[in-house]
Amino acid sequence: MNYTITQSTAFPLVEVTLHKDEQIRIERGSMVYHNGEVSLEGKMNSSGGGVGGFMKALGRSMVSGESMFITTVTGLSDNAKIGIAPGSPGAIKEIQLGQEHWRISDHSFFACDAAVSYEMKKQSLGKAFFGRTGGLFVMETKGDGSMLVTAYGDLMEFNLDGTKPFIFDNEHVVAWSNTLDYEIKVASGTFGFLSGEGLVNEFHGAGKVLIQTRNISSLADMLKPYLPSGN
Repeated sequence: MNYTITQSTAFPLVEVTLHKDEQIRIERGSMVYHNGEVSLEGKMNSSGGGVGGFMKALGRSMVSGESMFITTVTGLSDNAKIGIAPGSPGAIKEIQLGQEHWRISDHSFFACDAAVSYEMKKQSLGKAFFGRTGGLFVMETKGDGSMLVTAYGDLMEFNLDGTKPFIFDNEHVVAWSNTLDYEIKVASGTFGFLSGEGLVNEFHGAGKVLIQTRNISSLADMLKPYLPSGN
């Protein structure tokens, strides 16, 4: 994927340049502009077609909160350009897939090469009931190429060496290496009643974790007193 990201801004935009017939997949609704040399096609968010593909896309939407559809962009010339931006203000980061694969949190996917996708992996009931990691399933990348993920706020990468567990607030986790095991726990006391903290992800093993520096749930809670409510 040949792209540039706008610099020195809290609201970055990605411009992708495509060759003729080259394809990428992008988050539904993320197109800002293009130069008239691309085609946009909404397709089911599934690797298969027909009834089976529809059921997979529906299941993915139900268990992960992702859209049933994803936009495929195709270059119509060797100078095709498209500008895309995520829905929330924050950083964008490329992760390379092939030798290494990742699990990603809900709504973190932004764009990827045509040869890259993600599939649903079943997780334990304990992990399903807590956190923003896709309910009974979690999204795991597959294929060989590049994927862009997005976050609310800045993105930080942690390299864990496996010598001891490392703990992150659940709402801040964006993506993590599939080599890592994890447990979702209460931060302290009765759901953090005294400390104000909620659920945390405790990671074990060697690998990488990407986190976002801001918590969109905290923003929503802060805005609640100022929003109208029904009677």
